[in-house]
Amino acid sequence: MRSDAVKTGTQQAPHRSLFNALGMTKEEMDRPLVGIVSSYNEIVPGHMNLDKITQAVKLGVAMAGGTPVMFPAIAVCDGIAMGHVGMKYSLVTRDLIADSTEAMAMAHQFDALVMIPNCDKNVPGLLMAAARVNIPTIFVSGGPMEAGNFDGKGIDLIDAMVMSADSRCSDADIEKIERWACPGCGSCSGMFTANSMNCLNEALGLALPGNGTIVATHTNRRRLFEKAASLIVQMAGRYYFEGDDSVLPRNIATKAAFENAMSLDIAMGGSTNTVLHLLAIAHEAGVDFTMQDIDRLSRKVPVLCKVAPNSHFHIQDV
Repeated sequence: MRSDAVKTGTQQAPHRSLFNALGMTKEEMDRPLVGIVSSYNEIVPGHMNLDKITQAVKLGVAMAGGTPVMFPAIAVCDGIAMGHVGMKYSLVTRDLIADSTEAMAMAHQFDALVMIPNCDKNVPGLLMAAARVNIPTIFVSGGPMEAGNFDGKGIDLIDAMVMSADSRCSDADIEKIERWACPGCGSCSGMFTANSMNCLNEALGLALPGNGTIVATHTNRRRLFEKAASLIVQMAGRYYFEGDDSVLPRNIATKAAFENAMSLDIAMGGSTNTVLHLLAIAHEAGVDFTMQDIDRLSRKVPVLCKVAPNSHFHIQDV
């Protein structure tokens, strides 16, 4: 296994002493070392539930015969960062996330990775890292937020933006909508960047079906975590013990996969930010996917869905 570089042999005695310091047993050292990249924090609503997901994934990996080790990835909430100097820092975090995750994976020689992202630049940043490191990797996101409710109408963050700028709206209505536009955990409830990228991740083949659409609070979301945890250990076994390199990110995210993802984005009316991110991910994966390919696809793939902000429907309705 890849982790043998830090676990096996006489010269790795100092390395093993540090694993002993972590409380790791010999049995745990003999298993595939699976990095759990958790984007949990307490400032992004789409990430405030990722600690629970992380624990569920760790338990699942251990039950499947792997040794899970969590390390963090940063995430910025674009909604909180907008309208002030903070927005200048958002896109930069995508590459910081890619760089720091690559550094952790390479420095500690993980055998496989489970990425737990959710919002905005966090998803493409981790996808870029997965393409660079190219070891068995699976993504399981936190899931979309449920829509809010304003006088019987489904609402989201965009409605709060629009109403707060509308001089016809009373202070009482604005206070009401700001309380209900974002009712709980999850990535904002429309087809914005986060939910678009989480859907495209399925089409790329690096996330399980339902990753982009099962709402954060639904019990099926937990089943997704458990399945991902079991599957990553199987994928590690196939690669290291059977020589099956079809499970590697670069062999999954081929040009056909990128075209599939872009076709999905066009059909579902996803965020235009996905163009910026897909091109960056393709570059890291060594895939010749360009703006010309996107233009070609856009001329033949019809738009089939209208989800917020293009209509009153939200991810929970899809």
